[in-house]
This record gives sequence, structure tokens and C-alpha cells, in this order.
Amino acid sequence: MPGAHRKKSPGKHRKPGTLALTWRTTGGVIVGAAVLGTAAATAQASVLPFASAPTHATAAGPAAGDDAGKSKSGSKSSSKDRSDSKDENRDEPADGGKEAERPERDEPESDAPKQPSEDSRPTADEAIELARSQVGIAEDGSGATKFNQWYVENSRADETVARDGGSVQAYDDAAWCDMFISWVGDQLGFTEQIGSDAWTIAHAKWFRDQGRWGTEPKPGAIVFYAWNGGKDIDDIVHVGMVTKKIDDGTIEAVEGNTDNAVRVRQRSTGSVVGYGYPEYKS
Repeated sequence: MPGAHRKKSPGKHRKPGTLALTWRTTGGVIVGAAVLGTAAATAQASVLPFASAPTHATAAGPAAGDDAGKSKSGSKSSSKDRSDSKDENRDEPADGGKEAERPERDEPESDAPKQPSEDSRPTADEAIELARSQVGIAEDGSGATKFNQWYVENSRADETVARDGGSVQAYDDAAWCDMFISWVGDQLGFTEQIGSDAWTIAHAKWFRDQGRWGTEPKPGAIVFYAWNGGKDIDDIVHVGMVTKKIDDGTIEAVEGNTDNAVRVRQRSTGSVVGYGYPEYKS
């Protein structure tokens, strides 16, 4: 599971080594998964919590064969993903293969991403309003938040643990900036567009692999940061939601796990790696 989710070392979302340990993170740390451990043995796409990404990519995660080993997620460094492939069970005639009398069968479901209807989608303003409504929510004495608890209870946690290693309970007090963004998507019923992860790097790659990645700070876009000024996805250490572009060099965003709470921040675009674009209602 992606590492450097220690709450006392803000700005690091690197994947840990192979030993599991207990830790906490603070400040602007981004990666949501603080669990260490060996990853699955095959570098294949992980299981999606929703059918929104191409079959070669994880949900908010790196594509199979992608160079994820440089820095999973965030999840959550290399993460070896388990296979997302499914056996296709087709009805076969019971008479040894005669073409006549073959019963009708349902067509297999398409692997294409499922898109919500235009009318069911939230607007960017509605997403921003929900994110802003959480401003001021802070960690409890153990370093946990309602966003951590939501992620632990979500089936996505099992999938990211299977992908990254560790245990679901380690998300209890892990860095939660990406869990916050994922929670917003879930509350809006918009997960297939916003994504769901605890590892910022994998989340960014998920947007990229769907062709929804760029450099323009649109309101409602999911913004990914690298405090060292790097522009590679593997440099990402934090995430938020853009509320507005202030000028060519500054944006405003709602972010979780910044000073141990949800806050509105103004950031230099020099620290921005890129933006993921949910397809909001016009």
C-alpha cells in the first residue's frame, strides 16, 4: 500500500516497503492508504468498485503495465495489481454443439464505462458546495475522521488492500485527503466520475487513463499537487477540489487533511501536477 502516509510527515505519499507497521500522518499528506505490505504478485489491473474506467485501468488507480513502481492511490513506489479480468460464461447447446435448436442468450454486458444521464449529474457548483460544507471538520484525538470511517466501511477499501497490501483497519487514521474527495463523489452519487481511492497517485492515473486529465484549473476539477514542483504523476502528494481560479498563478481549493482538517486553501499553480475532470452537468 502506498506509503509515506505518516501524519507527521506532510506531503509524502510514497509507496512503503514490504513490512507492515502502524503509523499516523498529518498536514497536507495525500495518500489515503497507510498500510504496508507486499502487493499482489501480478501487475494487472485491480478490481473496480464501479464500471467507470477502461478495462486496462484501476478505479482511481494505475493501468496494468504502467510504471507504477516509481513512487497506489491514492490507495491508496510500485503497486502490483490483481487481475480485473472476468471469465465469460456463455450458454452452450446441450446437444454437443448443434447449431439448430440453440437457445437464445443474453448479450454480454459491455465493458465500456457507464455514464450517468445528463439530468442525474450534479453541477460543479453543487460539488463545490458539498465540499465546502465540510470545512472545519477535523481529526479526533486518534487522528481519525468520518472520512476515514466511511472508507473503512466501503467495499473499495477491500479492493485497495488487495491491490496494495496491508489491512483495511490501517485506513482508520491514515492520511485522508483522497478519502475526503472520494467521500464527496459518493455523497453526490457521482463516484464513476470523481473516482474512489485513498492513494493520490493512482487516483490521478485513473483520470489520465480515461482521457480526463489536463492543466486547466476548472471549478470542480480534482487538483493534484506535488510540493517539490514536480510535474510527473508519480510526484503527487496531495489532492483537493478546485473552487476557483484566482489568477494565472493561483487557485483556490477545498482540501482534506490540511492542518488536520478540511480547509479552503489558496495554492500556487507551481505546485500543481494536473487536474482530473469529472463530467458535471452543464
